[in-house]
Amino acid sequence: MAKSKNNANKLSYISVPSQIINSISSSSLQSLLDSPKKSSRNTNSRFFIFFTNTNSIIFRKPRMWFLTLFLFGFLGMLKFGLTLHTPFPPYPCATTTLLPQNMISTTPHSKPSLGAVVRENNDQKKDEVLLAHVELRAQGLEKVEGDEGVEKSEFWEQPDGLGYKPCLSFSRDYRGASERVLRDRRKYLMVVVSGGLNQQRNQIVDAVVIARILGAALVVPILQVNVIWGDESEFGDIFDLKHFKRVLANDVRVVSALPSTHLMTKPVEGSPPLHVTPSWIRSRYLRRFNREGVLLLRSLDSRLSKDLPSDLQKLRCKVAFNALRFAQPIQELGDRIAERMQSKGPYLALHLRMEKDVWVRTGCLPGLSPEFDEIVNSERVQRPELLTARSNMTYHERKMAGLCPLNAVEVTRLLKGLGAPKNARIYWAGGQPLGGKEALLPLIQDFPHFYSKEDLALPGELQPFANKASIMAAIDYIISEKSDVFMPSHGGNMGHAIQGHRAFAGHKKYITPNKRHMLPFFHNSSLSEEEFNKIIKELHQDSLGQPELRTIKAGRDVTKFPIPECMCNDSNAQS
Repeated sequence: MAKSKNNANKLSYISVPSQIINSISSSSLQSLLDSPKKSSRNTNSRFFIFFTNTNSIIFRKPRMWFLTLFLFGFLGMLKFGLTLHTPFPPYPCATTTLLPQNMISTTPHSKPSLGAVVRENNDQKKDEVLLAHVELRAQGLEKVEGDEGVEKSEFWEQPDGLGYKPCLSFSRDYRGASERVLRDRRKYLMVVVSGGLNQQRNQIVDAVVIARILGAALVVPILQVNVIWGDESEFGDIFDLKHFKRVLANDVRVVSALPSTHLMTKPVEGSPPLHVTPSWIRSRYLRRFNREGVLLLRSLDSRLSKDLPSDLQKLRCKVAFNALRFAQPIQELGDRIAERMQSKGPYLALHLRMEKDVWVRTGCLPGLSPEFDEIVNSERVQRPELLTARSNMTYHERKMAGLCPLNAVEVTRLLKGLGAPKNARIYWAGGQPLGGKEALLPLIQDFPHFYSKEDLALPGELQPFANKASIMAAIDYIISEKSDVFMPSHGGNMGHAIQGHRAFAGHKKYITPNKRHMLPFFHNSSLSEEEFNKIIKELHQDSLGQPELRTIKAGRDVTKFPIPECMCNDSNAQS
């Protein structure tokens, strides 16, 4: 009895093609699975009659006896093979989910299931259908018809890096002064950094350099709550603080808080003007700083000159590219999502600047419809202080001067002109565009493999960072930096930071839209598609992330153009 009970509880696996499941009704499928079993009693009686009638024949002829044994053995092996449980599922990524009868789709557009398992249950006297399916969307990549991997295209070709590699060797004078700077226990620099994530990054870089200029210890920067994003994250929530301290251990002493000896000290406060030099900083603050011991600086955005001595430029690069690493939970999640994009081949990252506040601040219009244009104009009239573009220019003048963000139609035409294949996988970073999904439709229609971090994340992965705009921006940064090609629709702190980061990593492809020169051709309806594409490629042949010297133009940021101070090749190797 025990033996028969065990056999009754065994699992039997049948393969049910998805076409069959989708082509028959759920009731038909259920009736198929619930078909009444033949009586075991009748089966046994028939077998007994057959055996008794042939008994004499079998035992009289030895050949028949061996043939009968062979048949029984073969049937036994066949049954054993059918009920054998394999240690690995047939679909490694599949998750087995119990689906009720009413969830078996009969529509032709339903996603195909990959298999079915039928469990025999004597207590319930009916079978349950277990469908093993792979939810590709949950893994970040939904199967789209015709998606057989990204086709080979010159669009994915990388620029010639000319052999440039990171080169952060400091001078003997700098290294000699480090011992004195690190030994100082009298001066502590406190800074409050503001703005979005990448604006804060820039200010943190300059804070480290200013601490070095003044020979002071740096207290971990305070992140001011952004009035737009409302993110209250602290430095250690976004960045890896231990790593930050360790990388800068030979340059600047970084402390988590003021020592007890300085807690009651009234700090010297300051807010430097734009583009100050190291000598200005020393003459302005050093005497009082030596006397009081604590200096508090605010509003550091673009306050420090972009043209600094070579060692301080190297320190800037060291902070931006080595020390400012994201906190481990953020870095790991960004890496996982990037791997999901990479699983099907190369991908393009777009930083789309289509948020309402961007259109308002730039003095531009989204071009979606008169209703949305009116929303932007009304906001600008009510809050004229938000306008950061040239107020004496009309919208059309700004547009043709290349001062406006590209909208989805323009981004689509640019990508097609540059030869992006239709099945290119695109990750888009940025905030919610004005107009929602409608604003992105032109892109999605031409490039259907179009994903955001919300599309790619597994359920619950982003939940710990909900309402943390800076952390969400950090995830975008990681995925964008790891892409094969990156393109911003408009300039900005993130685009500049990633441009420098990709250059420092070996000059990975970075497309800088030549808006001022290309937009007139967008409005020229007499051009054929072939002519238009040729013009677009010619306009961008030198804007694909090739090595570019910072010193060609004054005022360039070394964290955007790290050559020659932070990168060198055989022709300008530095010791």
